Amino acid sequence: MAQSFERIHRSNLVAWRAATAIQGRHDAQSLKLDGTETCDIVGLDANLKPQQDLVLRITRQDGGVEEVPVRCRIDTPIEIDYYQHGGICLTSCGN
Repeated sequence: MAQSFERIHRSNLVAWRAATAIQGRHDAQSLKLDGTETCDIVGLDANLKPQQDLVLRITRQDGGVEEVPVRCRIDTPIEIDYYQHGGICLTSCGN
């Protein structure tokens, strides 16, 4: 997750099956993220569309849950295809 991505960085993240951007004024500090929470992205399924709005579900150690809107930065249909088929793996990834 990030507030924004450089084009090449975003492309690399898509290749490794991860590219979600937090929308609006949220950042790690305003969300009070300290590394102890668990984060899930709701909506990453077979019906995923380019730049779809999703939900970041933050579960805190004390059991509290917060949901934040996020934007999927998988921007094109071909990137969706890459994502749904496991990303792009180079020979160095061990698969």
